[in-house]
Amino acid sequence: MPAMQQRSDTGLPFMKMHGLGNDFVIVDARAHPVQITPALARGIGHRQFGVGFDQLAVIENSESDAHLVFYNADGSISATCGNATRCIARFLMQESGKSELTLTTSHGTLQAREAGDGLTSVNMGHPQLDWADIPLAEEVDTLELPIEGGPVATGMGNPHCTFFVEDAEAIPLAEFGARYEHHPLYPQRTNVQIAQIIGPNHIRMRVWERGVGITLASGSSSCATAVAAARRGLTGRKVQIELDGGTIWIDWREDGVWMTGPTCHVFSGTLTPEFLGSLG
Repeated sequence: MPAMQQRSDTGLPFMKMHGLGNDFVIVDARAHPVQITPALARGIGHRQFGVGFDQLAVIENSESDAHLVFYNADGSISATCGNATRCIARFLMQESGKSELTLTTSHGTLQAREAGDGLTSVNMGHPQLDWADIPLAEEVDTLELPIEGGPVATGMGNPHCTFFVEDAEAIPLAEFGARYEHHPLYPQRTNVQIAQIIGPNHIRMRVWERGVGITLASGSSSCATAVAAARRGLTGRKVQIELDGGTIWIDWREDGVWMTGPTCHVFSGTLTPEFLGSLG
């Protein structure tokens, strides 16, 4: 995978990548700093007038291998994005020849490693299980929230609300996700997961991401669902999750929640001065 060209007067270079259909625009700002405004993020994220993405990720210089900053499609900032981290880790490992990396985010320091067979693993750190750390608006039992359906609350650097159901396909996710993203118990909004246990340590999951909507996959949501299932005693701590975009593997270990899955570099391009100027 060739490295991106650096920014020039002709526009802003970027990569389009995805992890299981969870798609990203990646901007490399290590050589030339890039200022991302909410308007710029929304403009690039528009699937008709821009490029389209679930998240925009910026690679910045750091004392670690790199520092990552994430933006949702509505222009809001996300502290973490698991699948984007895996995509960037794959890019940086191919660029550097390393098989292990240390990456920093506003959520903390993450370890990434080559997993073989085209797969990349990232340690998303320890989950937040206390109501104040997730955060929730008031002290409640995070293992069964006082919400219809009794979902589980988990923090993975961003808040999550996981509903376990008999049939994940039967839930009208667009309506359901939008309703619970803005539940008053979540002051920072929440990602919403619909999860069905389909076998021993095997989960079917659909996801609504805050600030984005329905996505084909979500790394942090997969981690949160695995943690929630293990806490409920529905599975062990190592599970396989079937997403709309494919399969991801989650392993809740003593050192954090590891996720492993494939990534894809779709294309590289350049945002033109005309497009950038149209965003004001």
